[in-house]
Amino acid sequence: MRTGLQKWMLAVGAAAFFMLPLTSRAQLTTLDIASRDNMQSHVAGHTGHVDDGKDDYHRYCEGCHGDMGDGNGEVAQWLQPPMWPKPRNFQLGVFKCRSTPTGTLPTDDDLFDAITRGFDRSAMPIWSVFTKYQLANLVAYVKHFSPRFVSEKPGTPITIPPEPEVTPERIKNGREVFNRVQCWKCHGVQGMANGPSASTLQDDLGFPIAPFNFTDGTRPKCGDTDQDIYRIFMTGLDGTPMPSFADNIKPDEAWDLVFYLRTLMKQPSKAKEIAKTLNLKPVNPNP
Repeated sequence: MRTGLQKWMLAVGAAAFFMLPLTSRAQLTTLDIASRDNMQSHVAGHTGHVDDGKDDYHRYCEGCHGDMGDGNGEVAQWLQPPMWPKPRNFQLGVFKCRSTPTGTLPTDDDLFDAITRGFDRSAMPIWSVFTKYQLANLVAYVKHFSPRFVSEKPGTPITIPPEPEVTPERIKNGREVFNRVQCWKCHGVQGMANGPSASTLQDDLGFPIAPFNFTDGTRPKCGDTDQDIYRIFMTGLDGTPMPSFADNIKPDEAWDLVFYLRTLMKQPSKAKEIAKTLNLKPVNPNP
């Protein structure tokens, strides 16, 4: 019969054996990320470097995004609705807010803009405390987590045509586009984020995600100018149920949709004034 000491030694040995694969994988992941320590960014007239962004990342970003950039920082587990979505997993190289076509990497400027803008209705604040040089370094640090930035180039930013004059005809056409591409299924017929699919939505990682509520006065996560809203239609929000409509609507129709959505928003706008004059009614998907 084995002695108590022998049994203890066997148990420790077995535990060490089963821990080896996990430890190896962790080391490999760490080494893989470290292999991109020479990653750079070129933005705002500065060249950013990973080493120079390390301290700021660990001080300001690691709590949510984690030291491995996988979105599993110490704070992440406490982020619940309405502070969702969960922190971005940088290792995947998938980003919502981009100027580039769906499925492609963002530009350095896109990442720079995301950090400085922050994300309304989330735990990601506006990081106005950083200098442009610090931001360039943080962009490089974010990029070094994902091998995609080595094997792929950023997409070519989409072209946004000049914004036309808002007219009653454009607003009414935008309402028809809203109905035709079924925006109401998620956003609701009045843009209140209460469409029939709203409660079922999940991001690509399986976390619940809410559609944007156009009526509550908050700003879209990827910017609140007309050009920003146009861009969201045409690039989509990768990693979420919001697709790109670049193959479904023409540029003129996209502008019409922008103008119609302005009529749903709480913020004052010329489109909202015109809609009031028209006594514009919500779409009726089941006439």
